[in-house]
Amino acid sequence: MSEIWQGPIEKIDDYRWRIPKSYKPGMRVDGIIYADEKLLKDIRHDKAAEQVANVAFLPGIVKASLAMPDIHWGYGFPIGGVAATDVENGGVVSPGGVGFDINCGVRMLKTNLEFEDIKDKIKDLTCALFSDIPSGVGSKGEIKLSAREGKDILIKGAKWAVEKGLGSADDLECTEENGAISGADPDAVSERAYLRGKAQSGTLGSGNHFVEVQVIDQLYDRQACDSLGLFLGQITLMIHSGSRGLGYQICEDYSRDMVHCLSKYNINVPDRQLASAPVNSPEGKAYLGAMRCAANYAWANRQCLMHLARRAFERVLKMSWQKMGMFLIYDVAHNIAKIEKHIVDGKEKTLCVHRKGATRAFGPGHPEVAERYRKIGQPVIIPGDMGRNSYLLTGTKKAEEETFGSACHGAGRVKSRMAATRSINADMLLKELESKGIMVKASGRGTIVEEAPQAYKDVNDVVDVVAGAGIAKRVCRSRPVGVIKG
Repeated sequence: MSEIWQGPIEKIDDYRWRIPKSYKPGMRVDGIIYADEKLLKDIRHDKAAEQVANVAFLPGIVKASLAMPDIHWGYGFPIGGVAATDVENGGVVSPGGVGFDINCGVRMLKTNLEFEDIKDKIKDLTCALFSDIPSGVGSKGEIKLSAREGKDILIKGAKWAVEKGLGSADDLECTEENGAISGADPDAVSERAYLRGKAQSGTLGSGNHFVEVQVIDQLYDRQACDSLGLFLGQITLMIHSGSRGLGYQICEDYSRDMVHCLSKYNINVPDRQLASAPVNSPEGKAYLGAMRCAANYAWANRQCLMHLARRAFERVLKMSWQKMGMFLIYDVAHNIAKIEKHIVDGKEKTLCVHRKGATRAFGPGHPEVAERYRKIGQPVIIPGDMGRNSYLLTGTKKAEEETFGSACHGAGRVKSRMAATRSINADMLLKELESKGIMVKASGRGTIVEEAPQAYKDVNDVVDVVAGAGIAKRVCRSRPVGVIKG
């Protein structure tokens, strides 16, 4: 285990901890970490808390540098980090505050199928999903793009896929930003980034990306469940993927090129990985235009993946996806920077909200929440590892007040991929998962070991903090029965 972080952490309450801005000269705000005593022990064992303090140096940052309970070490920002900068008062945007997999995110589908009715088909469904959905490093899909379509997908996002017959208009209503954020600028995307994404639409990718067949095993909010059409024993599906090579290249391009902005705009940060530029500068505008292209590509990608998943279900169960009730509940982004209005010190301000490994969690009545969800709040999806639970929650007004309407995005790693590979046996892991009724298909045994449950925090602990702190409200819990991994 790595050396324990020795910086100051002050307890605010059972779920919040403060790194005071007096810790390091140059911090403009405090750091706030959402965690309990148990999770805090894990957080102290990597560099994430130091990164929370470093983010507090960013020009224009308001309130605090925030960290969700799934926080772990990342590039520049910690994964699980949230920071908002004041656009009109020198606020900056940082590619490190979004990450390499721009708009990596999760979508959750419901069905009208019950586990007891199809439990003998889980193996067939898992194999069909693995067969139909390209996965793994550098995977390429059957959905090919012409030069013109390559630009269209960057602007239209999921709507591009729906126009191609890969879904329905209802899917767009149930996707954050209706599946396409405005302001995308294809001219701000390098030729290399475009080429890397050209053949990857409708592909899962590698690492922690997955498609899971799940069954709901616990209901918490009956009213919300009734509103969403969810019930105990119901089969659901989760899809986790992002912008693939396109997003990675955009982050690499701008992280490198923005280093010169540190001296140009007199930005003083303790880590070059926090390279940034004022939101209203030419460099800031260019990055946001390119980042939005990658975000739209990711929404289109998950729309294509959902189409392939629906098709696999149709082939195995001999029914149309509509008859099976395979409708999208919601799709959330968790690596993105967005221009939003929030109340800070009693005044409405225009902010650039960085959510890196964090999910938007707007509460009931928020105008940006889809009308069908406005009474209960925006759906928030928090998946766990492949051996434990995943959760559906809803956003809250308290999240809007405290975290710029943000919650966490998953369980969060406690072991690096290399450490997991050294300490976990693939055969034993697969037998353990099989004994729990979980079938796993992956493009390589290395991925299975890297993504072992032991490599992650227990998502149940993480969600306890999110719910206990009041920044999201539990709706239901599900467990995996069929998993495909990249």
